[in-house]
Amino acid sequence: MAKERTLVLCVDRDDDLGFKARIDGPIVGREACLHAATSLALIDPEDSDVNAIFETIKLYDELAGRGEEVAVAVICGNHMNLLEGDRRVASGLDAILSATGSTSCIVVTDGAEDEYVLPIIQSRVPVSSVRRVVVNQMPNLEGTYYILRRLLDDPKVSKIVLVPLGLAMLLYAVGYLLGYPEGATIVVVGVVGTYLLFKGVGIDEVFGYLINSLRASLHGGRFTFVSYIAAILLGIVGVILGLISLLEYYSSFGIFFQILAFIYGAIAWFTAAGLVASVGKIIDVFLNERETIQRVVALPFFVLAIGAIAYGASIYILSISDVAGFPITSADGVKYIIFATIGGLICAFFGVYLQSFLGRWVDEREPVPLKREA
Repeated sequence: MAKERTLVLCVDRDDDLGFKARIDGPIVGREACLHAATSLALIDPEDSDVNAIFETIKLYDELAGRGEEVAVAVICGNHMNLLEGDRRVASGLDAILSATGSTSCIVVTDGAEDEYVLPIIQSRVPVSSVRRVVVNQMPNLEGTYYILRRLLDDPKVSKIVLVPLGLAMLLYAVGYLLGYPEGATIVVVGVVGTYLLFKGVGIDEVFGYLINSLRASLHGGRFTFVSYIAAILLGIVGVILGLISLLEYYSSFGIFFQILAFIYGAIAWFTAAGLVASVGKIIDVFLNERETIQRVVALPFFVLAIGAIAYGASIYILSISDVAGFPITSADGVKYIIFATIGGLICAFFGVYLQSFLGRWVDEREPVPLKREA
């Protein structure tokens, strides 16, 4: 039976070794880890990863001194993109385990952020212990100021903190320059609030995914690049016309009616944007991955169904609420919501039916594997 070997693993999730010391991970072996720690210490002696790597080497020496089979390594992520960093941690760990033949792992980190990758490590090797390295120091005002200054020098932190603050101050200054200080306050609060909402709800990740999709479509020569750009422009037009509709049919009944006024003016353009994007996706799938077209063929029908129902609902509510200047009567509003709902349901049903039909058609076209005679 093969002898068990323990891996003492230091996690550098934000890849300070690569970002600061220009040392690519993963790093395997005592001498290589010692060289990495020394190089990082000479560049940034205050980086907590230095202490974590030295603690990893110390723990390795202790276990090796007891006669245990032990290996030591440092694994790195990505400084600017944590998602890509976690994927790099997973692939790097596979390479380390293959090279060392380790059967268990002791994880050494310098904080809670590095411990986010524990599920990734545990999915590949049993973790027998976790050691967090905390540097002892006297907390005082000067130290706190220095820590904040160091954090703001980090591009990953400054992009999150300094950009919204700088934008808010710039808008405030422009408002005062134009002679509208009250409007400047409203705009600044609105911009900061929108930013915090986007970060809290995770809408920024959606925009990041959209940008990555556009980049991949452009580099791959996909039709979706053009359709996505067209959808974005149509969406911008929808936002503008929605705001115009909101100002035209503004009511004091509450925010719900104001949202409906916005939807009334914007939903047609939002629906057109969704249709353009989904049709572009279908064209790309048809040209490149025809066997999976049944997965996306229902998208435009669902978009059209949602748009029709939302349009009918907004007309109906606004028509029965006596909103000033609204051109549709309550009697006509009932007709709108009835026909829009029926049309939307029929459209969605047709999309589901078409998806099911194409799924059966693709299954029938797949060749049946021949059985070899014994």
